[in-house]
Amino acid sequence: MDASILTIQPGSPEPIYRQIVEQLRRLIAGGQLRAGELLPSVREVAGFHAINPMTVSRAYGLAENDGLLERQRGKGMVVATSDNASHNQGARLRLLEPHLQQAARHAHELELPAEKVLRRLQQLLED
Repeated sequence: MDASILTIQPGSPEPIYRQIVEQLRRLIAGGQLRAGELLPSVREVAGFHAINPMTVSRAYGLAENDGLLERQRGKGMVVATSDNASHNQGARLRLLEPHLQQAARHAHELELPAEKVLRRLQQLLED
C-alpha cells in the first residue's frame, strides 16, 4: 500500500485521524488491503498528505486497538492477520449504512426527489 490510497479531507468536520481509521476499516473490509500487508510509515503518510505525523500515529494506534492493524518489530504496521468476517457483503454494507442514512436525511431536508439522488449516486459509483 502506498500513502496515496488514503484520501484526507482537511475541511471535513470529521477529524483527520478518524478519517484514516475509517478508511482503513473500509479498505480492509473491502479486500483492497489484505492480512499481512505492510502499511506506509507514519512519516510517509504525513509527508504525502501534508499532515502532522502525530495525527497519523494516533490513527494507526486506534486501528491497532480496534484489531485492524498489528505492529511488527522491524517492519512497522501491517494489516492484522486475524480471521476477519467483515469481508462478506453484508458486513461491508453495514459499514456504509450510517453514511447512506445521512445522505437520505440530507436529501429529504433539501426536498430532492429520490430518482435524482439515486441517479447521482449511480454516477458517482461509476466514476
